[in-house]
Amino acid sequence: MTVNSNVEAAWRYHNASKHSYASVHNNLHFLDWDNQPLPFKAYTTLEPLRLPREVRQTGVAALSAIAESIHPVASAVPDLEALAQLLYLTAGITRHRKHPGGDIYFRAAACTGALYEVEVYVVCANLVDLEAGVYHFAPAEFALRRLREGDYRSVLSEATGGESAIVHAPLTIICTCTYWRNAWKYQARTYRHFGWDNGTLLANLLAVATALGMPAKVICGFLDAEVNRLVDVDPEREVAYSLVALGHVAALPQQFLSKPSVLHLETVPLSRNEIVYPAMRKIHAASSLRSAEEVGTWRGNAPFAKLPAQTGATVQLHPYSDAEMPRDPIEQVILRRGSARKFAEVPIGLLQLSTILDRATRGIPADFLHPEGTQLNEVYLIVNAVEGLDAGAYVFHRDRQMLERLKAGNFRTQAGHLGLDQDLPAEAAADIFFLADLQIILGRFGNRGYRAVQLEAGILSGKVYLAAYAQRLSATGLTFYDDDVIRFFSPHAHGKSVIMLVAVGKNAKSVL
Repeated sequence: MTVNSNVEAAWRYHNASKHSYASVHNNLHFLDWDNQPLPFKAYTTLEPLRLPREVRQTGVAALSAIAESIHPVASAVPDLEALAQLLYLTAGITRHRKHPGGDIYFRAAACTGALYEVEVYVVCANLVDLEAGVYHFAPAEFALRRLREGDYRSVLSEATGGESAIVHAPLTIICTCTYWRNAWKYQARTYRHFGWDNGTLLANLLAVATALGMPAKVICGFLDAEVNRLVDVDPEREVAYSLVALGHVAALPQQFLSKPSVLHLETVPLSRNEIVYPAMRKIHAASSLRSAEEVGTWRGNAPFAKLPAQTGATVQLHPYSDAEMPRDPIEQVILRRGSARKFAEVPIGLLQLSTILDRATRGIPADFLHPEGTQLNEVYLIVNAVEGLDAGAYVFHRDRQMLERLKAGNFRTQAGHLGLDQDLPAEAAADIFFLADLQIILGRFGNRGYRAVQLEAGILSGKVYLAAYAQRLSATGLTFYDDDVIRFFSPHAHGKSVIMLVAVGKNAKSVL
């Protein structure tokens, strides 16, 4: 038995990191503001390569960009301007707010606590205006810093077991996650946030790639140690979490004959003291792939759990047609996106909710989602105020584009409780929960399936954000009392686990 196949590790972490009323209210953790981590990774010896700041106007509607993907073509190679656009609209700083305690830099994608623990690296061949190399993206300066000179794409090809999308990609984005930057606030539950926050970032990246005509594919099956070495991270603090192959070229990368050397590049410490939460390191180690054989078995058919037979009343969904839908382009929607701090308790339209569910769930190009269109998470909802839809609890039947009512009634109070006794889910027009059958997922993928299901939920949530803001609505991601959510949606949700929650509605500021 491999370490990854011993799924007791994933169950142990999942159960230990659950929120309950007792666990939250008995937690004595406090925020040590004097020890808050820096929001950026800063190299002390590398010079920045400034990126062009002008945002290209793609004209591609956000609701199209999030729902579609580009299939590989003969040649699709981004230039430096396209790369800059991708990085800015994925992980760039879009707003800056000053307050008495310091400055907050808001990024293009939503992140738990606005702590931005996801770092972005670029591995590329020679591009127009950019030499082949391994680079780190610095959002504060909107610049790249080159860690390695030369074409290292074959290292990624080998680390992914010859994954075709990586082999033929002129450019690969590597996303890493930094433990302490998020754990400062969220402690050991941070490892769940890795998937959520990396996922919302990738929702933007996939949509912008589509708008630019670039094929893109998310890759989670790789040799962790090899990718960590390539981007020169200390795996005790920062770990590779996902890859995205971008573009397509026919030629194969030149093979490297030796492994990349360890660079030991110096960076500014995140804070004066980093607290270690061993549970996170344990689940990451237990879900790491260590051999070509493990990477090979990662790819293939994904598990598909069918929903229980329909027994409740149903409502057919009718999203916007392509001709009718709002046409706000993806770059405009990303730049105005935020996270709602208060919803107005007013209804949204069934057409709007239908469009959010339809566009967000049309499929993600990923190595763990085969055949195309497979989805690990199922969508459950608490509907508080949607015109043409009775208040109640629902499950979304994606294949038939309909909602099945599980129970009728006004559940605003329960929604607020399930969302960690916060006002937002009670105020929202609809609360969208992503639930998954971990038994099936871990049985197919091992512990690494836990990464995949969290990442997919993050991508789906990111698409919900963009679909909402494309229709002049608002959204916000929330945490939850795990077992209470399952009990609320049971018996239909019996045996499942809640992965993520997004609340949708009209921003209170917009209706004043």
